[in-house]
Amino acid sequence: MSAGWHAPAQQLIGCDSLGAWFTGRPERRITVLVDEAVASAPVTATVRALLAGERYRTRVLELSGPGDLESVVDLADRLADAELVVGIGGGSLLDQAKLAALLRTNPDAYARLTVPQRSGLLVLGPHTAHGLPLVAVPTTVGTGTESSGVACLGYPGQGKRLVMGTALRPRAAVLDPAATATLDDELIAEGVLEALFRAVSPYVGDHGDLPTEDALVETIAERLVRLGHEVRDARRAGRPTDDRLRLEIAKLSALSHAEWAHLGRDLYAVKGWLIANELSSALGVRKMTAVAAILPHLWRAISAGESRLGSAVRLERLWSRLRATDPDALPADPAAGIEALVDSWGIDRGITAGPDRLAAIAGRTVRAWGAGLPMLGGLRTGEVYGLLAEAAA
Repeated sequence: MSAGWHAPAQQLIGCDSLGAWFTGRPERRITVLVDEAVASAPVTATVRALLAGERYRTRVLELSGPGDLESVVDLADRLADAELVVGIGGGSLLDQAKLAALLRTNPDAYARLTVPQRSGLLVLGPHTAHGLPLVAVPTTVGTGTESSGVACLGYPGQGKRLVMGTALRPRAAVLDPAATATLDDELIAEGVLEALFRAVSPYVGDHGDLPTEDALVETIAERLVRLGHEVRDARRAGRPTDDRLRLEIAKLSALSHAEWAHLGRDLYAVKGWLIANELSSALGVRKMTAVAAILPHLWRAISAGESRLGSAVRLERLWSRLRATDPDALPADPAAGIEALVDSWGIDRGITAGPDRLAAIAGRTVRAWGAGLPMLGGLRTGEVYGLLAEAAA
């Protein structure tokens, strides 16, 4: 077994399961990293209560903001005495926890994170040893970072890079509806869209048929759309989303990161995701606002035959299944259909930027992911600009 091997995060349902998991672990010095926005939340109190008493030496650190390379390195130094880390918060907090836990015990990883490069993707080597054991307790839905081997890291003056490697996967992920009880309904709807976009992007972006993997992805995507409709209906009725609904969304979000869902697919069949991330970062808008703005135009281009972005045949097949969840409200055309779906879920897809700003974002996108790099599949700056201009219109 290589040093880089790391089993998928063990999924624990509810903090009661976390208590039993702790009991079977040898670690005693535990650092809890918590987003300051949820420092006084019931889920944080529950985790701290599980670690109270003489058995553990517990330290709690509150964090704020998305962090960057410098702050993550500093955080790794603050974990010097820890044997295990618990992260409580949203995607940004958990990404910082994953990277800091890795750097704490892996000096080689620091050299990899600081290597000069223009690429927006930074891949850790297959033999990168995993860092401190990390337990992730997500307080949002959609990112699924609690189960993934991926983290976003900001670099001053350079935007964000995507760091990828199995060594980043947490040891355990705790899915507890109490952790998401105060989430705004709009953020829950955005979380469903994020998980859906992540699940279907490799499916649509790849041209090869993989019957078993395709069937599994189609099932996850359809289930997510049905849950999104439930969130929509609850919002329209003025009801809060219930624990069951949020837990089901969280489980499917984690499943969308499963390796089996992407086995045999083009590693770079997610071009829309890369473009949306750059747009979000450059304009300072929420990631799902950028995704919702771009997605209809991305699908329209695919349907029109832009094969570098994806397969029109596979898109049509997928959409016919998703449309069946609400055929009276969703048009048959995939682009018009996903536009109607996003609007019905109450997700903002309005972005504002002038031509010069969009041109700069297009250039930045191609520099980070194209222009000789394989991720954009040969898309040129003008073509990326055209997609951005349609989204902004």
